[in-house]
Amino acid sequence: MVSKLGRAWTTLGILRRTFGRWLPLFGLAGLTTLPHLPVSLGMLLDRLLYPRLGRTRVERPILIVGNPRTGSTFLHRFLVDHGLGAGMEVWQLLCPSLCLQAVLRPFVPLLEKVSPTRFHQAAAHQTSLGSVETDDAALLYRYFDGLALYGFFMAFDEQDRRDLVDPAVNDTSGRDFAWLEEAWRRNLVSRRSDRVIGKLFSAVPRVPSLIDHFSDGRVLYLARDPLSVFPSTASLVTGVLDGLFGFWSLPDEVRDRYLERLYLAQVELLRRFHDDWTSGRISPDQVLVVRFDRLMADFEGLMDEILDFVGHRADDELLAAIAARGDKQRAYKSGHEYDLARFGLDEARIRADCAFFYDTFLPPLEEVASTGTDP
Repeated sequence: MVSKLGRAWTTLGILRRTFGRWLPLFGLAGLTTLPHLPVSLGMLLDRLLYPRLGRTRVERPILIVGNPRTGSTFLHRFLVDHGLGAGMEVWQLLCPSLCLQAVLRPFVPLLEKVSPTRFHQAAAHQTSLGSVETDDAALLYRYFDGLALYGFFMAFDEQDRRDLVDPAVNDTSGRDFAWLEEAWRRNLVSRRSDRVIGKLFSAVPRVPSLIDHFSDGRVLYLARDPLSVFPSTASLVTGVLDGLFGFWSLPDEVRDRYLERLYLAQVELLRRFHDDWTSGRISPDQVLVVRFDRLMADFEGLMDEILDFVGHRADDELLAAIAARGDKQRAYKSGHEYDLARFGLDEARIRADCAFFYDTFLPPLEEVASTGTDP
């Protein structure tokens, strides 16, 4: 198994060969390797200074899973904002130690000025160090590993490095879920909450392992039309890479190779979940498929199902918030119109490659309504 330092060194070489720029690369290496020891020591000290931590358990977590750009961030933040549980902000994901958080908290506004989150295009994805965000960031920062590492960096190499992060080849579920559990326990203490709401796109190909680890958890799987998901993901990722390194100035063959790998990885994520679902390795008692089109058109009805599934009783304030949000969802018109060809995509190919996903999870809503069955 390749070590964290080994992955960092490999990534530095890939980015040096691809972009020919050293300064951002050393910054990346420092951010992902130097704080490892202080965070570990801080988390040991937490046990002495926060007695409640020893009595805190991650129970009945709500775990949001799905490909990027499926509405998972919206649902994650809505549930957190309206009191169903606690999510973690970006800076807390990077530093889960409660002791170190007490020291760093006053400096978060200053750190925002040098944070990589500033390279996200606000129109596509609003985020910051103080935003509730995907828990995959905690794994990337702690282990410099996972699907995000491949999608942002390793996919540029001439040699396809996907096996390094593919759970079918190198399964790190035990390591990853244990670390998240430690981070989530601390966040429950910090937020004085009793329930976690996590979001993990890296769990898509390992939902059975996620359920095994958090056996009393409830998983919400977000399903959205790949024709929207794929170009939106490519736009988001290349926007960050362009801000950091100048992605669109790369030679055509390098960009095309990278975009093809990004596409294939996304299709594979859909296929892995589909195969686990159709083979019975995932129990519908623990996983609810949440369709993006219903999130937009039938928010109230969908939220009724979600609340019942996760076992949360809505009060009048939450019901009013759901109704108000439902009106906004139905009135919303996206300002994004993606050019598939810009990202090397083609509608016919996407429909053919993802036919299995459309058939199982995205039949026409009219058909679902008439049969009265879930996907």
